[in-house]
Parts: sequence; C-alpha cells; structure tokens
Amino acid sequence: MTSSHATPPTDLDAPLELDPGDWDSRQIYFLMTGLVIPRPIAWVSTRSPDGVRNLAPHSYFQAVSNDPPHIVFASTGVKDTLRNVRAAGEFVVNLVSADLVEEMNYTATDFPPEEDEFTWAGLTEAPAVRVDAPRVAEAHAHLECEVRHELAVGNGNLVVAEVVHVHVEPSLWRDGRIDPEAYDPVCRLAGTSYATLGEVFKLPRPGWKRDVEGTAPGEAIPRRA
Repeated sequence: MTSSHATPPTDLDAPLELDPGDWDSRQIYFLMTGLVIPRPIAWVSTRSPDGVRNLAPHSYFQAVSNDPPHIVFASTGVKDTLRNVRAAGEFVVNLVSADLVEEMNYTATDFPPEEDEFTWAGLTEAPAVRVDAPRVAEAHAHLECEVRHELAVGNGNLVVAEVVHVHVEPSLWRDGRIDPEAYDPVCRLAGTSYATLGEVFKLPRPGWKRDVEGTAPGEAIPRRA
C-alpha cells in the first residue's frame, strides 16, 4: 500500500496521500464528491418505452461545447434514466433553481420504474419543442437534448448529447444574458448537502498583449474589488 491511510481517518493530522485502489469504492465516492464541488445538477426527464415519465437528478453534469452546444451527464450504474435515454435517444435537462430544491431532491428517491416522479413530486408536465421527453413546467430553463455518444468510464456511463432546443423564462434574463442571481441555481455538495451561489463577484480575464506583457510576474493578476 502506498497510501498514508488505509481507510478514511476520523481526523487528519498529516496530509492525505492516496492511491484510490487502497480504499473501497464507497469511500472514494465520498472523497471525490466532497472535493469536486460545487457541481451543477442535471434534472433529467425522460419517457420510458411504455410511456412512463421519469425524472431524476444527476450531479455528474457539465457543458462541454457551444458550437454546436453539447452537454454531458453520467449515470453511476444503469438506472431508469439511462435505460430510457438509450431507448429514446433523447431527454430534457431541467435546470434547478433554489425554489425547486425540495422537489428535485425528492425525485432522487429510488422509485420503481413503473412509478411517475412527476406525479409523486407534484410537478407539471410541459411539452418539449424538439423531443418527446417531458419538461418540468415549474423549472425556469430547459435544455432539450439528443444523444450523440455514450461511453463507459469506470462504474459511470457518460452520455454526450447535443442541445437541440433551449427554453429560458424572461425572469432569468438581464442585459442580453442569463443573470445568475435571478437564476439562483442549486449546487450539489457531498452527502445530503446543497448550496446556492452565495456571493457573486466579477473578475476580468486578462489578455497577454493588453494586460500582461511587459509586467513583472504576479503584477498584473486581476484582484477582487
């Protein structure tokens, strides 16, 4: 064993050095989901081949390109969402604002495949424009997606999808862009913990020619006001 600790210590009195193979998968799960934070949440809605609506949150989620726009999310193991995505080749990502965090969390329940999370969480279906999967009417923004690739990565199944239609409510829009404070997205932490954005600040991105060339190391680093 090359790791400093054979199992997760209760208290850490020296730096942790870890070969992931020395801990079991559940211990690594808690470590990784505690370190890689905050994570956005893809609240994925699908429809089964039998017509049953499914809705579940996935926090292994990110945007990966903009031309054309693509997102990825990963399912740990094969659950209802992934089975429906494989069958239909499409889904909707409903973006989660703070006013929907309780309903979103409730849909993480391990409901049987024949149960409808929309009904259980008291949510309303809205029709999508480009896909058959339902949208959550209460959500303030949606990404309608068509699957382009699937890749097995460890115990995760990574779904790469093109965003073919976007819906955004006017309340989220300010000065030509999404206003993050009006959006008020929910972030996934570890365990049962979530967070909102908290303080929002701006930090300009420097350009080499405009800002950095000719300065001393560290001199031109933009600082928070």
